[in-house]
Amino acid sequence: MRQRLETEQKALEINLDESIYGTFAEIGAGQEVARYFFQVGGAAGTIAKTMSAYDKVYSDKIYGPEESGRYVCESRLYKMLDHEYELMESRLQQERPNTNFFAFADTVSAINFQRTIKGNGWLGIRFQLSPGGRPNDLVLHARMLDNDNNLQQQAIGILGVNLIYACFRYHQDPDTLLQSLLDGLHGRVKIDMIRLTGPDFEYLDSRLLSLKLIRHGLTNVAMFGADGQSLHASEFLYKKFLMVVRAAFQPPTRYHTEMITQAYLQYRNEAEVDKKRTYLLTEIPWESLCEPNSDKPDEKDFLDRAMLLNTLGYSVMLTRCQEMQDLTDYLDDYKIQQLALVLEARNLLEVINEKYYHHLDGQLIAAFGKMFANKVRYYTFPTLQEGSAELMTGSNLPVPEGVRFLYKHLIENRQINDIQDFDTGVLEIFSQQVFEQIRKGEKGWETHVPPKVAKLIKESCLFGYPTETLEFDY
Repeated sequence: MRQRLETEQKALEINLDESIYGTFAEIGAGQEVARYFFQVGGAAGTIAKTMSAYDKVYSDKIYGPEESGRYVCESRLYKMLDHEYELMESRLQQERPNTNFFAFADTVSAINFQRTIKGNGWLGIRFQLSPGGRPNDLVLHARMLDNDNNLQQQAIGILGVNLIYACFRYHQDPDTLLQSLLDGLHGRVKIDMIRLTGPDFEYLDSRLLSLKLIRHGLTNVAMFGADGQSLHASEFLYKKFLMVVRAAFQPPTRYHTEMITQAYLQYRNEAEVDKKRTYLLTEIPWESLCEPNSDKPDEKDFLDRAMLLNTLGYSVMLTRCQEMQDLTDYLDDYKIQQLALVLEARNLLEVINEKYYHHLDGQLIAAFGKMFANKVRYYTFPTLQEGSAELMTGSNLPVPEGVRFLYKHLIENRQINDIQDFDTGVLEIFSQQVFEQIRKGEKGWETHVPPKVAKLIKESCLFGYPTETLEFDY
C-alpha cells in the first residue's frame, strides 16, 4: 500500500535528496511549482535556477518563436525543456558528476475574469535516473476544474510537485506513478494526455498509458496517433471537421474498414465540409474492453486492437463517456467545426433506446436535443441481424413509438444519415465470430480481415492466435 504524502512532504523529501538537482521554468499562472520547494526549506539542495518569462517577445528571445502564435502548447513545452536541460548539463556536468539532473517546465493558462478561458496547461520534466545517463521525458496536458484563478494556480503547483516526485520515486511502477499525480487534486484536475519516454521506459507502450489514464480516473478521453504515440486534441483537432468511428474493433474486420472508408468519403463530400480540414479518429469505447459486471480492462486485448488499428493507419480515441454528450462537450473545447459520429445501425438503436427509456419523465426532448446538437451529425452503417437477411439502416431503424416523430425530424434535417455506397459482401462479417475463430484456431477467418491485419495477428499471436492443441497418439 502506497503511503500518500502531503505536497509539502514530497517537496521536502526531494530537497533533502542530494542526488537530485535541477531548474524550473514556468510560463503563466505564476511560479507555483518552484514556490513549494522554496517554502518547505532546503531548496538550495534541489534548485539551480528558477525563471518565468511572461512577456512573449522576451520568451521568444529565450526559447524561439511559436509559428502557431500560441504559447500554451506542446511545442513550447519541449522548447523549454530542450533549452533548460542543455544549460544544466553544459554548466554543471563537470561540477556535479554524481547528480541526477532535471529540468522542469510548464506553460499554463489559468481561468480569466471573463471565464472565456477555462484553464489548462502543459507540464513536463526531463530527468536522469542515473548520473551521466541519458535523460527521460514525462510530458502531460492538464485541464483545471476549479472555478477560481487562485485555486487553479494552487492546483498547478501541487500537480508539478506530484509530477517531479513521481518521476524519481515511482518510475518503476507506471500505475502508481499515474495515480500519484492526483494526490490532493481529486475533482480539481483532469490529465488527458501523458507521454513517458526515454531509456528507462523503453519497455512501456505509450498506448497503454492512455488506457491507464482512463482506468485510474485521470480522464475520460485519451488519444494516440497511428504511430502509437499519445496525442492531445488541442494540438491537431483545433477548428477541424472531425469524424469519429465507434466500434469494438475486436478485431478490425473488412466490415469496419468499409464502414470507415465509405463514411469518410461521404462526409468529406458534404458541401459544408472543408476537405482540407477534416480528420478521422477511430473510437474504442471503454465498456467494450471490460467483461460484464467488471470495470477492469484486459490490457493485452486492448493493445491487440490498438496495434491493428495503428497498422491500418488509424489514430485512436479511447473513451469512457456515459453519454454521447460527454464526448461532444469534451471536443467542443477545441472548437470542432462539425462532429460526425459513425455507428453501426444496431448500435445507434441501442443508444436511442437507452436515451428514450431513461427519459420518460418528461425530459425526452431535452435529452435528444443535447445528443443531436447543431454541430453533431450521425452516420449509420447498415447491419444484418445474425441469422437474418433483413438489412437494418438508419432510415428503417425500429425506434420506440414515442420517439418516431422526433426521429423522422432528425432524418429530414440530415442529423442522421445513412452511408450510401458500400460493398454489401462485408455485411455478413461479424467481428465476434471472427474473434472466436482466431481464438479457437479455426480456419477461414483470414478472408474477413484486411491482409495487414491477418499478417500481424499471425506474426504477433494476437487475440490468442494460435490456439495450442494437444495431440495424443493411441
